[in-house]
Amino acid sequence: MFRSPSRRVAAATGLVLTLGLSTACSSGKEATTDDPVARADGKISITYLQKQGDQEYFIGEAAGAKEKAKELGIDLKIVNLGNDANKTVSEVQSAIAQKTDGVIIVVPDPAVGPQVVQTAKDGKVALLTSDDQICKTGPDPDACGKDDLVPRIGFSGAQMGGEVGKRAAAEFKKAGWTAADTRVVSAWKQDVTVCGDRVAAAKKAFDAAVPGVETIDVPTDNTPTGAQDKIAATVTANSGVKNWVIWGCNDENVMGGVTALANAGVGPDKVVGVGLGAYLACKEWQSDKPTGMKAALFINGKDVGALAVQTMYDKLKNGKDFPAEAFAPTTMVDHASWKGAGLTCS
Repeated sequence: MFRSPSRRVAAATGLVLTLGLSTACSSGKEATTDDPVARADGKISITYLQKQGDQEYFIGEAAGAKEKAKELGIDLKIVNLGNDANKTVSEVQSAIAQKTDGVIIVVPDPAVGPQVVQTAKDGKVALLTSDDQICKTGPDPDACGKDDLVPRIGFSGAQMGGEVGKRAAAEFKKAGWTAADTRVVSAWKQDVTVCGDRVAAAKKAFDAAVPGVETIDVPTDNTPTGAQDKIAATVTANSGVKNWVIWGCNDENVMGGVTALANAGVGPDKVVGVGLGAYLACKEWQSDKPTGMKAALFINGKDVGALAVQTMYDKLKNGKDFPAEAFAPTTMVDHASWKGAGLTCS
């Protein structure tokens, strides 16, 4: 658990990152950093701080991190930050006080980014984000220069959103709908950079295949109930719309929208929901009851957790530079294919 006093500053190796997961891929870019992170000579200790740690995706992410840590002989501590931005900084400080070698973090709010970065730098510990990006110099990663983004492990927002948009367009065409009687609901927490990337890519792919359908942007808190409330108000305000397409940052947004439409009396044959995560979508597919959730992109949190731990280990043990980003794989699933894809649904 304790940092060896004989640790030395790691030299840049110039080597390509070994990702440790045969199914993962990297963006190929190396991060630039001036952080004085030392190489670990003894047993490595890592602290993994997660927002919404009781959410299905993050439970899987923690499980993947634990499995990889056990394989590598790492002491790993998982901390659930919930949605508490204030707790984020105090837990980073606590991890440093407990002599952690590296911190992997999923922030509840990107605005704490600069403070988290400075705290880690002052404590001379390695810092890696998973899932959501943070900026070293400001609260908004969207306004951040590429060199000031903290290295991130997760999924490609552009790739994921593109797959969602393509599948939504295919379902739209399959249903035989027209642009005039259809609306798209695009729902996400609008201060989360990766969410913006996903929904923008979904819209781009959808519009390329199905031009002319009006999109309604709905700000949410990325929870099912929050999305349900916001989308219910949107449906009420657009009572003349016959058909609805729903996508969002995650399964929670889409599930909230599907529920809101069902509660408004819109039949499942009039709804195309394409989730992102599949951990809630699969619950709709456990029976043969018709549902507006037509498909979902399966993103496996276990892969991200394992990849993040492997990446941190490679940095601390072998001095390998963090990649600017490294991505885990995704798979589109539906009622017929989700079990065969290896998705477990609790």
